[in-house]
Amino acid sequence: MQSYIFLDLDDTLFQTLRKCALGADDPKLQVRACLPDGTPNSYATHKQQWLWHWLAKGFKIVPVTGRDGHAFDRVMLPFQEEVVLNHGAVILDKDRAIDRVWMDGMMQALPAYHEKLLDVWAEVENYCQRFTGFKTHLVNDFEVTWYGVIKHVDGTETILKTVLDSIIKTHPHILDGSLYWHLNGNNLAVLPKIINKESAVRYLINSYKQQHPELVTFGAGDSNTDAPFMGLCDYALIPKNTQLYQALAFA
Repeated sequence: MQSYIFLDLDDTLFQTLRKCALGADDPKLQVRACLPDGTPNSYATHKQQWLWHWLAKGFKIVPVTGRDGHAFDRVMLPFQEEVVLNHGAVILDKDRAIDRVWMDGMMQALPAYHEKLLDVWAEVENYCQRFTGFKTHLVNDFEVTWYGVIKHVDGTETILKTVLDSIIKTHPHILDGSLYWHLNGNNLAVLPKIINKESAVRYLINSYKQQHPELVTFGAGDSNTDAPFMGLCDYALIPKNTQLYQALAFA
């Protein structure tokens, strides 16, 4: 029986220092990712380190992350299988080349959503420019603009909810289902509906089933948007005290 785990990264396998229970006082923390200048910014607790070593012994590990290619390259773990990037927009093969079948499909579908994304984004930027502390940017990776992200210097969801409620939730392109939003911590994203982790994981599972007569799959993630891809798997793994954990009323 071949086993795969589709594994979210941030806030599942590691997190920023402020989200670690003991912070910098924890002597067992290990650096797992860094900023572009090399400064460490993501850490694994002792339990997360154990989890990685356990998974590495028996599973083929497929990262499923919102990180772009550059941010993924700064993750300090030896992944060997395919990689899902940008919330499902991009799949890389084991040699870290773009999966052309997946990318061609995305390139055929994306133009129908691009102008709608830019329409929403113009209103988002206009709103955010009226206040201090917002940071907005459109994610461009592999020479394609995929989706938009909003952050705030206070590092919490509270102020992000103002732009969410004032602009995003009520926008016609959100209401008609062309685009969707995702908020978790200091990260508010607006994405075309075709960009999602679930579709990318389904594509890979179908591929793996052709390679292995017997297959067992696990999904692991912390966020509400991880739940759909985890639901495709035979088993699900949810870190304690995360958004998805609380949404399922475990807290």
